[in-house]
Amino acid sequence: MKRIDELKAGVAVIILNEENQVLLQKRADVGLWGIPSGHIEIGETVSEAAIREVKEETNLEIRIKKLIGVYSDPNSQVFAYPNGKVVHFITTCFLAEITGGELRCNSDESLEIKFFGQQNLPQDLLKMHPRWLKDALAKREMAFIR
Repeated sequence: MKRIDELKAGVAVIILNEENQVLLQKRADVGLWGIPSGHIEIGETVSEAAIREVKEETNLEIRIKKLIGVYSDPNSQVFAYPNGKVVHFITTCFLAEITGGELRCNSDESLEIKFFGQQNLPQDLLKMHPRWLKDALAKREMAFIR
């Protein structure tokens, strides 16, 4: 196993539009596409963190519809940043719907943000995000624990 520098709690939010397209952002820190996501701040619940991260990164207001899963497997949840830091994420992933706001890159964390058809996802997607998307689209009632 890789040397892990830090363990972090995170959230990810899968947002589908009316055409069932998936909202992705091109992240400034790693230059890859991904689901809106981020860290939980001290004193926040996972749902508060999810709502805040989406607002910060996309300018959208959301309502959480469903818990998709909790992901902690080191084989998929360890990420090495370009600066060499290696982080093991424990991520709570939600499905949400848009309730307001106007889509735009709302922070220096995103280079671009747009909806993609589920069959036309970018190839340069963060390594753990395809699993989250697959689970979100599985139409399963129970949450995944992976």
